[in-house]
Amino acid sequence: MSDLVQEELSALAAIFCGPDEWEVVSCSETDGASFRINTSGQGFLDENIPLKLSFHLPATYPFCLPGISVNSQHLTRAQCIVIKEKLLEQAKKLLSEPMVHELVLWIQQNLKHVIGQPETTVSSENCTLSTSMSMDDGTWIALLHLDHMRAKTKYVKTVEKWTSNLRLTGRLMFWGKIILILLQGDRNSIKEYLILQKTSKVDVDSSGKKCKEKMISVLFETKVQMEHKRFLAFEVKEYSSLDELLKEFEAAGLKELFSEFVLPLAMGLSDLPRITQLRHQCDFRCLKCIKEILGKLIHFPLIGGSSGVLCPYCLEKTHLEKFLIPC
Repeated sequence: MSDLVQEELSALAAIFCGPDEWEVVSCSETDGASFRINTSGQGFLDENIPLKLSFHLPATYPFCLPGISVNSQHLTRAQCIVIKEKLLEQAKKLLSEPMVHELVLWIQQNLKHVIGQPETTVSSENCTLSTSMSMDDGTWIALLHLDHMRAKTKYVKTVEKWTSNLRLTGRLMFWGKIILILLQGDRNSIKEYLILQKTSKVDVDSSGKKCKEKMISVLFETKVQMEHKRFLAFEVKEYSSLDELLKEFEAAGLKELFSEFVLPLAMGLSDLPRITQLRHQCDFRCLKCIKEILGKLIHFPLIGGSSGVLCPYCLEKTHLEKFLIPC
């Protein structure tokens, strides 16, 4: 992270020093800095409207645009999108120099003019919908893993609300203790979702107090390929078996994703690079695979009945006795 960015962050922390005005989400040399500023502006009738502005400064900032997310309980999602677009337009005029404070001042002074144009708001919403649903414009898919949910009912409703507001489709999947979130949509919307997931008090801790999600991991993220299914909605699903979960991934054209990331979780394996390496070496002959993981497979849940198992690397279904024959 450049000295210029560090100086800007220090200045912002000093400026927005009131209660709950400033919050740093993450900061690293490689991923840049993410933070949130709570401010407000005057609405069309001069009423005070609170705004939550989330910024992500990439490693190449300020020579590239920052990521911006806008939220307010007093505005519609369409109005928040218009504010975001206007802030990005202003940011383009400020490239190569620190700009966050200028952007916050600009929206404080111009909020009533931005949200007081209903025709612009509708047009922007339609444009955003077209962009996010167009596969040619870069729809992405991401797989997330949650360690646990204590307040499950509230947590699920919150996830459904976020995905609906951001026009993301996919699945929230439960199998035993494994919790996965499969997101599909505009890449910026997925990034906004991750910011919400990491900065909002969405769950409760062991004492019952509201807390932020600190145990979420992004397992996989890529642009949607031709073989991938296009999800039409976001659904919450529970699976009674690993085989049933596998079929969900197969139907979505994501069998490779399942074998590289989901199976290691199901088997309680933490060495993901090792799993991936072995899987790529597998020539789909299960006897070769089992030579590497016989000890693990003995404790692997049976699939399709008591007489069958699933090879964790090549995903070939076979009979259990075949695994016990020496290679």
